[in-house]
Amino acid sequence: MLARAMPESLSFLVAKGRSAEARAPAGRYDVELPPAPGVKVRADRWNALAGLFRGGEWLHTLLYWLASFGGLLLVYGVATWLPTRMRGEGYQLGSALTFVVLFNPGGIVGMLIAGRASDRFGAPRISVLWFALTAVGVFLLSVHMPLGVTLLVVFLTGVFLNSAQTTIYATVSVRATPDSRATVVGWTSGMGRFGAVFGPWLGGRLLAGGHGDRGFTAFAPAGVSSMVVIGIAALRTRQASPGGTPQELLTAHWSRNDGVRRAHPARICLPRQVVT
Repeated sequence: MLARAMPESLSFLVAKGRSAEARAPAGRYDVELPPAPGVKVRADRWNALAGLFRGGEWLHTLLYWLASFGGLLLVYGVATWLPTRMRGEGYQLGSALTFVVLFNPGGIVGMLIAGRASDRFGAPRISVLWFALTAVGVFLLSVHMPLGVTLLVVFLTGVFLNSAQTTIYATVSVRATPDSRATVVGWTSGMGRFGAVFGPWLGGRLLAGGHGDRGFTAFAPAGVSSMVVIGIAALRTRQASPGGTPQELLTAHWSRNDGVRRAHPARICLPRQVVT
């Protein structure tokens, strides 16, 4: 259903020679078609990967990988141990399961809010803010509070935690060129999967070692670290491209050029295969 409903990347359509098909969404969103590619070069996966480390790109690549690692560590670590930890805090089983029910819909709401906010204020800014709020929310989960307050904190933590990781993908996709975007986002997501394994393992080790009283305090630093590395990467990009275009400065807002409303490149050029 999503594959049929989402518009295809304009760059992808033009690159495949389907310019006529690309004109419809271009007119709908008031954007210009990207130029047709010149000489086509056969894709080389290893050359594309090496491109992530050429020049000064290696540092940005490692920073985004670290941020992705911390993001998925939080997502899978907190989601896996949320019912167990909340029962350890003294809540009944029914309440602990209610926390999970609230946590996941919070992620849906968070995706919608994060997407709109990234379009307006820039994906890097929203990514930094989202991880900061995630760290605060995860830390508060280790504090025993009245049930009503805890339910609200769980929902808000789900809002920010589940969508913080997607803002990393939005950030790296904006910075990447069309021909390297799939590689950049794919490897960023792939390296984050190590965090997805480490998060549940860390929670299990804490419980097995009798340190369950630390709750989610051990997970909060992952949110702080992702916030810091995303901020460093964004600042380095700004310093390297003073006065550049919105894409070069990693902004993700709507801009007006000569009275024409133009959508941010990440919104129209990121292939739907990558978004999923």
